[in-house]
Amino acid sequence: MIVPDAVATWVDANRQRLLNELLGFIAVPSISTDPSYAEGIARGAALLRDRLVRIGMCDVQFLDGGGHPAVFGEWTGAPGQPTVLVYGHYDVQPPDPLELWDTPPFEPTIRDGRIFARGASDDKSPLWIAVSGIEAWLAAEGGLPVNVKVLLEGEEEIGSRTLPEIFRRYRDLLAADVLISADGGRWRPGRASVNTNSRGLAGMELRVRTAGHDLHSGRFGGPVGNAAMVLARLLASLHDEHNHVAVEGFFEGLQRPGNADFTSMDELAFDETAFFAEIGARPGAMEPGVRLLESLWFRPTLEVNGIGGGYDGPGGKTVIPCQARAKITCRLGPGQKPARIVEVLSAHLRERCPGWADLDIVSTRDGADFYGVPEDDPFLAVIERVVEAVHGQKPVRVGLGGTLPISGMIKRGLGLETVTLSYATADENIHAPNEFFRLSSFDDGMRAWTLLFAELALPS
Repeated sequence: MIVPDAVATWVDANRQRLLNELLGFIAVPSISTDPSYAEGIARGAALLRDRLVRIGMCDVQFLDGGGHPAVFGEWTGAPGQPTVLVYGHYDVQPPDPLELWDTPPFEPTIRDGRIFARGASDDKSPLWIAVSGIEAWLAAEGGLPVNVKVLLEGEEEIGSRTLPEIFRRYRDLLAADVLISADGGRWRPGRASVNTNSRGLAGMELRVRTAGHDLHSGRFGGPVGNAAMVLARLLASLHDEHNHVAVEGFFEGLQRPGNADFTSMDELAFDETAFFAEIGARPGAMEPGVRLLESLWFRPTLEVNGIGGGYDGPGGKTVIPCQARAKITCRLGPGQKPARIVEVLSAHLRERCPGWADLDIVSTRDGADFYGVPEDDPFLAVIERVVEAVHGQKPVRVGLGGTLPISGMIKRGLGLETVTLSYATADENIHAPNEFFRLSSFDDGMRAWTLLFAELALPS
């Protein structure tokens, strides 16, 4: 099939309105991890619910799994055709550190053909494009070539904690043939690609305490332990001098990438020097013997995301910190299990914590498994045809590097595979200050999503 002229004409006529509405959506501070932003989460969910109603979706409702609500809607007026479940998330990461933003993170600003704001790339613009593709068909043709359900969640940035319960409660409502995710990302500008795998995730927070309160470093220095020093030693023990994770059992079950995965890496002819220059980093930190793309897509990691404790304000303060804390996340490769990673990491840290210090370990995420779509999945083939048609270039299959928690969850809960069609790009400062989204990607995405629904239809 091809996209009807009426659909393409509608997209051209409504482009500016869709962009204006997108900017209003991005401006909502829907941060899921911080309870102080509960009002922003509620506003984001309500905005999406109202939009699905307005464009003509049916049975629009909030799905409650015990946390932030997911938004659902459907159009199922194509008997005998596949049913696709379109996924995106409306929650975003915190904007900190605020002082590094060139413009306020929740005041979307367009400059140099880019939208700058928190959530512009991850995942509000890609989500908005997918819903706009549905709107285009409904407005111009009065229906879609296939049956479409929409699931827009508000907890992806905190590990999709209540999605398994949503799948359990609403199993029949969410029944479909495949999940198509607007979350994910293109490899680089100018190179057509599709995501075929995403790493798993596990996380925890460490809290070390050595006394009842901070102490004067002169009056108490010497006999009293320093919590910040204890934490520093614990964190330093997690890797060896070659940046190899030094936790016993950490690599348990890890599987080697397949031949097709290495073929995809070779096809990219990746410029490693440019990669480091682009992000202002120098090579040398990667494990010896590991290829860079393998390290990005398949190799597990153990990262310290933040450290706190003691005094870090202007000037000096001569205290012995009584407590210190750190946040840790691990990206997981194929075959690794999040619960096992938390178990072996906790054992490693407790074994090395001195007896005169207290160590509290809190698992901050339920975890997510590594996911890879089967190489011969028919819906993956459709996505590849669409990407090639839009970009005039056969797409290369790439790993995401990040985590799509829904992929493993929906495979276990509803038996669905996940394919992605996202117009975020890997270089758009996702999770960092000055996150942005290209306006050209909005136009490419609209062409791709409107074509996708046509390509998914079975011959009549």
